[in-house]
Amino acid sequence: MLEAMIPAGRAASAKTGKPVKRMVCLSNNYGVYQKAFFPDQGQAGRDYDMPSTLKPLEKHRKDVTVFSNLDHGLTGGHACVPTFLNGIRPDMAAGFPEGNVSMDQKAAEFVGSATRFSSMTLKVKETNQISFTSTGVQVPSIDVRQMYRKLFLEESADSKEQERLRLKRHGSILDAVLDKAKGVNRELGRQDQEKFAEYLDSVRSLEKKIEQEHPWLDRPKPQTDMVEPSPQRQTADEMKIMMELMALAIETDSTRVMTLSSGFANGDFGLQGGYHGFSHHGELPEKTEALKKIEGNQIAQMAYLIDLLKAKEDPINGGTLFDHTMILYGCGMATGTHSCKNMPLVLAGGGFKLGEHRVMPAEEPHRVKACNLLLSMLQNFGLEVDRFGTSTGTLAGLEWA
Repeated sequence: MLEAMIPAGRAASAKTGKPVKRMVCLSNNYGVYQKAFFPDQGQAGRDYDMPSTLKPLEKHRKDVTVFSNLDHGLTGGHACVPTFLNGIRPDMAAGFPEGNVSMDQKAAEFVGSATRFSSMTLKVKETNQISFTSTGVQVPSIDVRQMYRKLFLEESADSKEQERLRLKRHGSILDAVLDKAKGVNRELGRQDQEKFAEYLDSVRSLEKKIEQEHPWLDRPKPQTDMVEPSPQRQTADEMKIMMELMALAIETDSTRVMTLSSGFANGDFGLQGGYHGFSHHGELPEKTEALKKIEGNQIAQMAYLIDLLKAKEDPINGGTLFDHTMILYGCGMATGTHSCKNMPLVLAGGGFKLGEHRVMPAEEPHRVKACNLLLSMLQNFGLEVDRFGTSTGTLAGLEWA
């Protein structure tokens, strides 16, 4: 990676005097088998025994913290999967000032047009259900082939011209909408005006996004020796490719925010069945062993991403890419048996002092909201915010390195 390829990132770092940060969130839709995931509650601190599912992270122990007893305080089973990065079920969004915007999309708003893609929402064998815009729209997810093409495939001149015309047309439509809206707003009562203001905010958000896309139309994409991949039959193979693409996206400063949801393909790891079926395990050994293999692979891929980022120099900040990248693994539904209590949460890298098992209070009313961790991550990313979702403050004791 040549320094000349990323002047925007270097300029941003030099202007603020702060390092450019990246954020990666990894999830699945079924939680984890907790007995193989969490260290013993009595082993708080640094000298804990690494559970079997987390074993792939042993070599990165000093750069990883596991949290026990953090959750959003929600119930609802599968309905809580979308709450991983916001702490708010979609049906509750209207009662919060920022709706159910997810942490990754809040960070993407902060990044804006500094990178070609303000964020990338990704999937492997499963739909990504955890990324939501400030207007409550679930962000569509893409697979390895689509991600590769977005990162490295140059559009033809005709395609670029069509895209330029599309952006211009959408801009003209939005101008007309906003002009008409002024007249409509004057005729509404106070309650309707508040609702209409929400609609206008969503229009302005789209307008801003269109403005951000314009400068990148004629900028060449980075080049790579990596050949275009296709979705693989084996989940582990496709996950490995996705980790390599994610590392390349960070190295080329194509995006600074990525969210990946992963699943499982029938037949992988010699298993016959579906992830959902295995997650309702009833403590049957054949099902719990299946979960250990599926979720152990997810953690192994997280460890592989850390390997890749540690091996690459950070051309913007100095040090390695890992030094300035936060990686969070977790799920809004804590277990496949529909419990949302004690979410599986592992944080790596990114400027925090890590390397321990943090055991939070288990008893009410002393339990700590998982959104406190999300707020700490947003502040570390560079946002000047004092609350997020259902947070009650930042996560005490999570010191910044």
